[in-house]
Amino acid sequence: MYQGIKQENPKSVLMKYGLVIIWLLNTLVLGAFEPYYHSVKAEPGDGIYSLLRRYQLIDYQCNKTKFLELNELRMNDVLIAGKEYILPIKIYEYNGTSIRTTIGINDWDQAVRIKDYNDKILDKSLRRTKYEDSNILWVPHHELECVKSESGAEVQAISEKPKESIKKGTYKQVEIFGDDHKMVEIVSDDLSDKVYYLVAGHGGPDPGAMCGECSNTLCEDEYAYDVILRLARYLIARDAIVHIIIQDENDGIRDDEILDCDYDEKCLGTKIPRNQKLRLRQRAEAINELYMSYKKKGYTDQVAVMIHIDSNNKGHRQDVYFYHHKTSKSSKKLAQSLQSTFKEKYNHFQKNRGYHGFVSTRNLYMLNYTLPTSVFVELANIRNSFDHKRIVIPSNREALAKWLFEGITEAQL
Repeated sequence: MYQGIKQENPKSVLMKYGLVIIWLLNTLVLGAFEPYYHSVKAEPGDGIYSLLRRYQLIDYQCNKTKFLELNELRMNDVLIAGKEYILPIKIYEYNGTSIRTTIGINDWDQAVRIKDYNDKILDKSLRRTKYEDSNILWVPHHELECVKSESGAEVQAISEKPKESIKKGTYKQVEIFGDDHKMVEIVSDDLSDKVYYLVAGHGGPDPGAMCGECSNTLCEDEYAYDVILRLARYLIARDAIVHIIIQDENDGIRDDEILDCDYDEKCLGTKIPRNQKLRLRQRAEAINELYMSYKKKGYTDQVAVMIHIDSNNKGHRQDVYFYHHKTSKSSKKLAQSLQSTFKEKYNHFQKNRGYHGFVSTRNLYMLNYTLPTSVFVELANIRNSFDHKRIVIPSNREALAKWLFEGITEAQL
């Protein structure tokens, strides 16, 4: 019954199956250290941009694309606090020899950038130990997967050079400023390589804070918009690229004390939604789309300024104050520069009065979800009669715009 079946030598059987076992063990061991993507829980107030910014991933479009792909999200989706999200950071087991042999690259500069990235993450307390001690190496997605130049940096799709500057002494016509102010003289080209996004708070169906008990109703969006236009004029006079995100075609720069409340403002020509979250998302998306477009053209210095007027107890006086993004150094620097400028102006023009405007962080949608360096400004308390002088008198609105301009540009020097 068993004839024809070849009997194997016990030694050869042992050798053959021993090799199979060794191969399986090696496979299991190697498989245990396959690179994987790092994941973190979103903190309260986190958005996609703020989360990527915290982990030094915001400057590369491919990181954003990969984050959306890994988490099956769209760019407009809101992150849920406490929920775990996968970051475009690959975790490797460091082999104790070098970064290059660990991940299989030859580029020395690239390895140095990865080392620097791990050091920065450690400095920010986003990881607990050095990669050399823990044998855990973090490699950001853009270093391995994005299109690279010879230096290893992501290739920018620069389709055109930055714009040519307008000659000093020439005029630019800007219709949105109104008939009396639309001709803007170019006094220098100091800001010709900079882009600004100016956003007056509220608008359209939402007038913002109101002073209903005043003899004339004051609406936040009208006064914030007038200061925005005046600030834009200062920037354009220095040949900056300026986008006024919330616009009212009927209201140019106005030299009146009482600015009528209306509801016809639009976001770059598009109707503003009634829903607050949709309103904020609309203007953040408008800024981010423009930001990415300019970044591809080579513009690296871009700033967003959001201007509001607070509403507090009518007996409460408050000076102009500033909010910045909680983890952005450039945002904090901008806010501090503005505060310093205002303090200097108050000390000069209103000696012995004192200035009490502060700088702080705050969990605000427009700070969390916009890509440029951003600052959020509160000009006054709309319900306080003393603060009214700051926003109602046209020359004071002009001074506010000028001081804002000086503080913003000082931060960029």
